[in-house]
Amino acid sequence: MLSAERGGIDFDCRFIAALSMRRLLPLVAVALAACGAPADDAFTGYVQADLVYVAAPVAGQLKSLSVARGDSVAAGAPLFALDVDPQAYARAEAAARAAQSAAQATNLKSGKRPSELRVIEDQLAQAQAAAVGSQELLRRNRELVQKNFVSASVLDELVARRDADAARVAELRAQLQVAREAARPDEIAAAEASAAAAQAALEAARWREAQTGQRAAAAAAVFDTLYRVGEQVPANAPVVVLLPPGNVKLRFFVPAPMLGQVAVGREVSVTCDGCAAGLTAKIDFISPQAEFTPPVIYSNESRAKLVFMVEARPTAESRAAFKPGQPVQVRLRGG
Repeated sequence: MLSAERGGIDFDCRFIAALSMRRLLPLVAVALAACGAPADDAFTGYVQADLVYVAAPVAGQLKSLSVARGDSVAAGAPLFALDVDPQAYARAEAAARAAQSAAQATNLKSGKRPSELRVIEDQLAQAQAAAVGSQELLRRNRELVQKNFVSASVLDELVARRDADAARVAELRAQLQVAREAARPDEIAAAEASAAAAQAALEAARWREAQTGQRAAAAAAVFDTLYRVGEQVPANAPVVVLLPPGNVKLRFFVPAPMLGQVAVGREVSVTCDGCAAGLTAKIDFISPQAEFTPPVIYSNESRAKLVFMVEARPTAESRAAFKPGQPVQVRLRGG
């Protein structure tokens, strides 16, 4: 068992490199800094995965789970489905509201119904007849007043009646004109905006209904499943965890004195227990600061204890050999 002793604490380098990055990353960094690079100029590291957590943006009961841990799925393959009924009801309600708003907008653009127009026209005809009658009655009574057969006060009542009948005719004519026209432009614009909002709500309800079932965005391995059929899944809670082949990467640590030998794009060779020979990767990230180090005093004597995190992506031919959490040894290749 290889061990390195710093400050009275013993670390087994191979064991530390295999620790989970997500849970024990600070301990891993401190321990690897203590271990340093092996004597054969290999850097200690481990395999890390950028996992894809597939979730639905809506809550619901898990109705079906189409994959199991360890499966391989193709792009577009179904992963899981939630209970669709609540979203279907919401979509039906939104559709009804959209239809109501559209009907109201259409109604405002047209005038009254033909039957309603006929009622106003009949009322207008009655008012016109009444106005003609009151005008004729006033004319006859004026002759009678001149002959002193009727008192002059009767004329005042007949004039008022004639004016009232004439005003009624004018009122019904105006009502008929309004009934034949559409609503005011502002009212129509408001109704059309309401109809557009209702249509947008309907599209959102349809989208939420479609999101109850999720599919794989790309070919991947099923790393884990987090819920069982029948369980209630909160909105945005991951149900299936996928590991696409290209999401595997190697993370290792380079001492500060050797930082100048690494560069983005440089190829490295990788070895691991039980792995075939000839595994390679390319560096795609170098930490800009020594963020994975134990507390040290910055001096010429202690700067060798600083390490910088470096990440490399395995080549397509080497990806299948690596598993998340697996310890590896990385060596720089030529130039």
